[in-house]
Amino acid sequence: MPFYLSQWNYKDTTFRQMILEDQNRQEVVRVAIEAFNGRLLSFFYCFGEFDGMCIAEFADNETAQACLMTVLGQGNVQRVRTTPLLTQEDVSRSIQKAHHAIRHSRDQLPLDKGTDDTPQR
Repeated sequence: MPFYLSQWNYKDTTFRQMILEDQNRQEVVRVAIEAFNGRLLSFFYCFGEFDGMCIAEFADNETAQACLMTVLGQGNVQRVRTTPLLTQEDVSRSIQKAHHAIRHSRDQLPLDKGTDDTPQR
């Protein structure tokens, strides 16, 4: 199943709720993900650009998007950025496909013969 990195910013009112009601936001995220038959692999709060992040596993892009829409619809999150993640195995298969396409289409694909950074005279 594909992996997804989601990073988000909470609304100010959500921070207020977390402080006043001692809410466990990791549990909220886990329940949301599991409602779509996904799996929460990691959850962290962050300093900097985002307030939190998680890595989750879903069956496909549509399911991941449906989960995100549900979370955003609850109104506690201001913004979410989600990035599909690729494993080493995914990238290795992509490299093999690229290699195969180049090998079998040399006359059709414009290929750079190298990156010679030597200044021209």
